[in-house]
Amino acid sequence: MNNFAFSSIFAAILLICNFGISEKSLAQENNQNQNNQSQNNQNNEISQTETEYVNPKDPYEKFNRKMYWVHKQIDDYFLKPVAKTYNYVVPLPIKHTTSTFFGNYNDIWIGFNGLLQGKPKNAANDALRVLINATLGIFGMFDVASELGLEKHDEDFGQTLAVWGVGDGPYLFLPILGPKTLRDAVATPVNLDYYWSIFDNPRANNISTAVSAINTRAELLALDNVIDESGIDNYVFAREAYFQLRANQINDGERLKSADEDDDYSKE
Repeated sequence: MNNFAFSSIFAAILLICNFGISEKSLAQENNQNQNNQSQNNQNNEISQTETEYVNPKDPYEKFNRKMYWVHKQIDDYFLKPVAKTYNYVVPLPIKHTTSTFFGNYNDIWIGFNGLLQGKPKNAANDALRVLINATLGIFGMFDVASELGLEKHDEDFGQTLAVWGVGDGPYLFLPILGPKTLRDAVATPVNLDYYWSIFDNPRANNISTAVSAINTRAELLALDNVIDESGIDNYVFAREAYFQLRANQINDGERLKSADEDDDYSKE
């Protein structure tokens, strides 16, 4: 065997050996990379589980935040400008009379729901308010009943369902309608059906509903600054404020009164 053949065979042996070593090293490296990747995936899943807290009252938060964004666009580019224009153009006495008129008309629905909730005294009070304001208050344009010491209550069909034992259900944020629990969302069409029946004429009802909505949004303009200056996530602020408001309304303020009394007692 000549030197060239020997050298060729020797080179081939070295090449085979090197290829085997390289292939083994590559396999080991691939296994190591797979182990590292698997470990990283496990760590990511653990950290994701730890960071993604689901509020039991708001299980659909991702969806609700998207709806909140839609609502904000409608509010920022339509409702709020209209409300600001309304505030600027309409004199204060007319705005006050508008709020009083819709508030007095709402006393009928408030009294009816008070009766459904087993509050006959409150319902009788509300009925008397309607009678006085419809006559002495000139068709509800003035709240004479409050001046005479008749308390104004705040009831709706959502509160009635709560008194009947219907649970809150998950929290929902509905564009234009705002924050709701599932129970309140179901009750909303019933409430709106009453509000849309002020007049016999559908067109007049639509106009009155629009005026009421604009007037209400104008009254809430001052709240925008409070929310913006709070430094809290606006979505969370709206949700928690809604929960507190509904708890206060459903319990007629008793829960908050008892909490204040406990605080006063602890200070003593």
